[in-house]
Amino acid sequence: MDNLEQFKLTQLRRAQLKQLSILEEIDRICRKHSIRYWLDGGSLLGAVRHGGFIPWDDDIDIAMPLEDMQRFVEIAPKELREGLRLQTPETEDTREPIVKVRDLNSFYVEGNEDFSLNYSKGLFVDIFPMIDYPNVSKKFCKKYGKGMSKCYSILHHSHRYSWRAVMELFYFGAKYMYYKLMWKLAFATRKTGTFFSNVLINNGYGIMHRRDQLFPLSTITFEGKTFSAPHDTDAYLRDLYRDYMAIPPNEKQKVHAVFILPELMKE
Repeated sequence: MDNLEQFKLTQLRRAQLKQLSILEEIDRICRKHSIRYWLDGGSLLGAVRHGGFIPWDDDIDIAMPLEDMQRFVEIAPKELREGLRLQTPETEDTREPIVKVRDLNSFYVEGNEDFSLNYSKGLFVDIFPMIDYPNVSKKFCKKYGKGMSKCYSILHHSHRYSWRAVMELFYFGAKYMYYKLMWKLAFATRKTGTFFSNVLINNGYGIMHRRDQLFPLSTITFEGKTFSAPHDTDAYLRDLYRDYMAIPPNEKQKVHAVFILPELMKE
């Protein structure tokens, strides 16, 4: 193990606890204003399988219905405690379609960071917007969700000026519009109300959750504290990971970040 990997491991628990404090602040605001949210992804998996963080995990994921997230985005900047910032694609040019609550007194580097862009890079909690899906097959969802997500990612990342880059922009721009049109047709011709999942540009795996497995929301213990969770956590996690209780092999137990510094200045 090289020095950087060792350093990340020494900082990991401090980073997790700071992220937990961000989640507690989000939970406080959501309870105060009756905003629905739930633990999602690896955070929900960690709560079920480990009672808290997956030991090598270095972020927290939550989800909100789109209309609730829109309310949170409006309310949070006025309510978040000092030292935290709401980060959205509209307020900071992150080139990611994800809302985050960032800690300003820390530093977290992911593999796709663009240091030419001046956006906050502290520890964070990811917030994913969830919407009703049309009654389509999982095959359809996977094909067009994966396609739309891939095209969006390519179109919104930095490009060097070249003829190849120009051609890629036209090619993936056209594919993106095609995938978007197919989804609009699905919404226009199929009923909604059965399935609920992430907005398409964030749904590269084509995941579809049943609404009755998600709502009404329940609660779960995460790091000794109580947070919102899907109604049927088993079904939700099987949608995401299938055999989610299986521990991955050691070589896959990797910290995601390239670099973590939980504290920039002594508080």
